[in-house]
Amino acid sequence: MSSPFEGVRVIDATHVLAGPFATYQLAVLGADVIKVESPSDPDQARLQGSDRKLNDIGMGTAFMSQASNKKAVAVDFKKPEGQEVMKKLLATADVFVENYRPGALEKLGLGYEDLAAINPALIYCSISAFGSTGPRRELTAYDNVIQAFSGMMAMTGNRHTGPLKSGAPVVDYATGTTAAFAIATALFQRERNGGKGQFVDVSMLDTALMLTSPYLTALLWNGKKPEPKGNTFPFATIGCYQASDEPLMIAASNLTQQKRLWTALGREDMIKENNNQRLDSHEEEARVIAEIIGTMTASYWEKFLQERRIPAARIRRLEETLADPQIDARGILHSQPIEESDERELVVPVSAFTMSAGERGITSAPQRVGAQTAELLTSLGYSTGDLQALKAAGVIGGALDEIR
Repeated sequence: MSSPFEGVRVIDATHVLAGPFATYQLAVLGADVIKVESPSDPDQARLQGSDRKLNDIGMGTAFMSQASNKKAVAVDFKKPEGQEVMKKLLATADVFVENYRPGALEKLGLGYEDLAAINPALIYCSISAFGSTGPRRELTAYDNVIQAFSGMMAMTGNRHTGPLKSGAPVVDYATGTTAAFAIATALFQRERNGGKGQFVDVSMLDTALMLTSPYLTALLWNGKKPEPKGNTFPFATIGCYQASDEPLMIAASNLTQQKRLWTALGREDMIKENNNQRLDSHEEEARVIAEIIGTMTASYWEKFLQERRIPAARIRRLEETLADPQIDARGILHSQPIEESDERELVVPVSAFTMSAGERGITSAPQRVGAQTAELLTSLGYSTGDLQALKAAGVIGGALDEIR
C-alpha cells in the first residue's frame, strides 16, 4: 500500500502546536514535510517539555511529539537572501503552511499573491488566532487565550471553581486537525480544477466556535446561555457519580439507555417515557443514582454497566489509559529510537484513524534545527560556495558541518 499523501511536498513554516500538528498529520500519511525555522530563533516548542536536558538542546518533548517524518531546514527569511531561498523552495512545493501574524509574510514578499505568481498550483494555508480578516486579524493569541475569548472557559468548571480551561490544549489541536482537513480538501479540489492552488485561511477562534456548536445554536435560537455545569448534564442518567472509592462517569443518554440503566439498578419505577419527564425529575434521579453507585467500587460499576450496554468508565489518569490493551490494539502509538537517548525510545501518537487502503506511520525521528539544510539547498542548485556565503551571512544554519 502507498501512503495517501506520497509525493506531496509541504513547506512547514509553523511553530508551537496548531501548525506543527497539522503538518505532522500530513507527514505520517506520507507527505514530504520540510520544516523551516530561523537559525537564531527556532520553534519555541523545542525548548518545552518534561526533560530539561532535551529542552536545553532544542529537542523538547513538546516539539518531538509532532516532529517525526519531517526534514529540517534553518533559513532566516527575514533577510532578502533568505526570502530568495524560500521562493526557490516553495517553487517545488504543493503546500505552504504558516502561522505568523496575518500580513507579516506579505511584508517579506512571501504572501499568497507573491507565491502564486511563482507557483500557481501552490496551496497556501495560513493559520492564525483570529483569521486573516476582521478587526482583530493582527492580534496574536495562544490556546488558553482563545479558550477565554471564545466563551469555552466560561462554560467549563462549576459554580465553585469558576471558569476553567481544558486540561489539554484542545483549541490548538482542533485547529491543527481543521487545517490538515482544509489542506486535504484543497488538494482534492486542485485535482478537479486543472491544478490551480488557493489560499486557505484557518482561525483558532473559528475552530473554537465550531467546538461550541450546540451551545452556540441554542443561545442564538432562544437566548439560552450556557452555564458552567461541571460534571453534570441535563439528564441525571448522564454524569459523574462518586463510587465507594473513586468517581465514575455514566452516559445513559437516550431513552433506551436510561431504561437499561434503571433496569440494571433494579429501579424500573424510575424509567421515564420522554425526555421532558427526565428533565423535570433530575434532582430525584441524581439522588437515587448517587446512593446506589456509592455502595460499590468504580471498577465494579464500570464492568457491571458496560456488560449491560450502558456507557460508563471510571475516571482514569493518562498513565492508566496508556496501559490499557485497547491502546495497543489500535496502534495509535509509535516507539522509535532517537540519537538523544541510548536508554529509552521516544513514544508518540501517530494519527487518530486507520485506513484499509492507505498506510500511516513514522519512518524518521524528529530532527535537530536545520539538519537537512545543506542537502535540500543543494538539491535546489546552491553550490558549496553559495552555502558558505549564506552561512557566513547568518541566513542559514543548523547541521552545516559539511560546509567548510
